[in-house]
Amino acid sequence: MQLGESFVGSGSNAAHVNTVLGPRNGPVGAAWATALATPSAGHAPFVAVLHPGLPVKPFTLFVNKARIESDTHARMTWGPAQAGVAGGVAEAVAQEIVFDIDDVLIAAVWVDPVADDADAVFANNLEATLGALAMGQQGLPSSTDIEERRGELWNPFFRSEL
Repeated sequence: MQLGESFVGSGSNAAHVNTVLGPRNGPVGAAWATALATPSAGHAPFVAVLHPGLPVKPFTLFVNKARIESDTHARMTWGPAQAGVAGGVAEAVAQEIVFDIDDVLIAAVWVDPVADDADAVFANNLEATLGALAMGQQGLPSSTDIEERRGELWNPFFRSEL
């Protein structure tokens, strides 16, 4: 199983993607099928496609982390964010970051409810998906990465004054 994380962009059009990649017949496959079969209000996992009728491989389950809040938010999530994730997966396969297209992938994707630039949402999600998959393939972060940065606690929404 490979785990990855990436945050790309800034402001309301940024992308935050978490990935879990693994064999269909293992725990990732079981989680993939369970998530697809158990949508909840505002969260409807779906298979990411390059275009209708052509799912990306490895089969990718797009799981929205932000509850759908409006028609615009739904369009940004199911349109450019989904296309960016599919494009990022396809690029990861082309770059041989992902080797086994018969594995399954769960992409947990955050799209800000006030996102307003479809092109930025697309580009940021493509780059974040590619980055998360590369992190997983490389087994990052290393223990050295964590040790060296444990005093620099920050994210796009908070910075510690330690």
